[in-house]
Amino acid sequence: MSQQTKKAIFLDRDGVINKEKNHLHKIREFEFEKNALAGLKAINFDQFLVFLICNQAGVAKGIHTLADFQKLDRWLKNKLAKKNIRIKETYFCPHHPEAKIKKYRKKCHCRKPGPGMLLKAKKEFNLDLNHSFLIGDKTSDILAGKNAGCMTILVQTGYAGKDGLFKVNPDYTAEDLLSAIKLINSKKF
Repeated sequence: MSQQTKKAIFLDRDGVINKEKNHLHKIREFEFEKNALAGLKAINFDQFLVFLICNQAGVAKGIHTLADFQKLDRWLKNKLAKKNIRIKETYFCPHHPEAKIKKYRKKCHCRKPGPGMLLKAKKEFNLDLNHSFLIGDKTSDILAGKNAGCMTILVQTGYAGKDGLFKVNPDYTAEDLLSAIKLINSKKF
């Protein structure tokens, strides 16, 4: 790894940071997942840049608006910043092949399991993906991390990998986000 490249932790939001709720978009419905805040606080922010990566099919399906998603994202990042948890950027994909809203109806490489969001972050922040991690609760998260060349951790919260969408094995499994971060902190990467 060159001196100028950086390592990252990519976090899926729903089912990892907050409790899985179908197309969450209202602040009042947001609930932190078990040990999520403790896990976020345990991240070594000097060693890793932290990114949220989210599929947002609710936008494509007309369930909520892009503005709804952005409002919730700003609220969450502000709440976390007050606890010295630094989210560098949120990447999201509003596309879906069966979208109700025409401009979002397409197959794209940014929608997980595609690696597009991670590759965009790599380009924008000069990341070393081979020494970076993706933490998720769905097989699409794990496959996106694999497709980008990251190490992957499947947490046993949210869908816990039981969504059955893709046949993929994570590099590691962890009980929750705190356990995943402890695992990362215990390794020498």
